[in-house]
Amino acid sequence: MTGRDRERGQGTSAEDVVRALRERGETVATAESLTAGLVAVTLTEVPGSSAVLRGGLVVYATDLKHSLAGVDGALLAEHGAVHPEVAKQLAEGARDRCGATWGLGLTGVAGPAPQDGVSPGTVHIGVAGPPGSVTKTFTLSGDRRQVREGASAAALDLLREQLMIPIR
Repeated sequence: MTGRDRERGQGTSAEDVVRALRERGETVATAESLTAGLVAVTLTEVPGSSAVLRGGLVVYATDLKHSLAGVDGALLAEHGAVHPEVAKQLAEGARDRCGATWGLGLTGVAGPAPQDGVSPGTVHIGVAGPPGSVTKTFTLSGDRRQVREGASAAALDLLREQLMIPIR
């Protein structure tokens, strides 16, 4: 975002999310696999984020998705760590374990090689909140960094949609 964008009142997804959560008195928590905390870092770059970010779980290892975030072990055994239902359960686990209004869960394959037969760039994002849980699957292109950054941005955009914040 450029200074000119700021002058026109255009913010980033993270800024919009933090602003909306603060205005509503709500909070968010994350459970991140492929992004390894990047969503939480992005949120904390916004002044005032301490009022809305409860915390986050970095659950890079599959067993931690179960033990820390509460993802069903049978689901992980049957489908692996990269699955839409895993993203949903990560979001619900983050929300529950951190005591937040909203939870974000991200799982996917940053590459360069496939994981458990799943192609690089495949990303599943879950959002859990008062109205329920939703998931969305993305196919992102680029190298590891680009996939991870794209996943982080997509997660914040999905949360922004659930918060019904208009895109400016």
